[in-house]
Amino acid sequence: MDVMKLMMSDYNVETINDGLNEFNVKFHGPKESLYEGGVWKIRVELPDAYPFKSPSIGFVNKIFHPNVDELSGSVCLDVINQSWSPMFDLLNIFEVFLPQLLLYPNPSDPLNGDAASLMMKDRKQYDQKVKEYCVRYAKQEDIMKSTADNETDDDDITDEETGSSDDEIAGHADP
Repeated sequence: MDVMKLMMSDYNVETINDGLNEFNVKFHGPKESLYEGGVWKIRVELPDAYPFKSPSIGFVNKIFHPNVDELSGSVCLDVINQSWSPMFDLLNIFEVFLPQLLLYPNPSDPLNGDAASLMMKDRKQYDQKVKEYCVRYAKQEDIMKSTADNETDDDDITDEETGSSDDEIAGHADP
């Protein structure tokens, strides 16, 4: 029911493996923030005990933020990790919790030590790096790219077009 409510809202929801326990949600950076204009694909995994147990939330494309692990995209957010209540729903995550996380980073409880350190030492450089990441990794085509990476479109390309053949020896050097 909760997933359906999210799907009926303004969010673009893409299910994984045709189930409702794993899906991606298109998320826009909040207005009047460093992340404004950025678009992220957020992976959501619902445990079997949901809504009594919190969902797992992670950014698929890169984001520079003290409370988001740069490699895994995992989110450090108390309300999701420790204070979760069955009274919260998925809309709360996308309309309140994630926007608040991006608007008010907490460098004293970091998952990305570099971002936290930079934020505390040089706010201007931190702001610049956040914006740089938004431009490099958080555009519409970036979230489309991460979907396309999971699908192979090589079927339309023939061996003649690529200049290769199964008969060639692997590792054969060009003359």
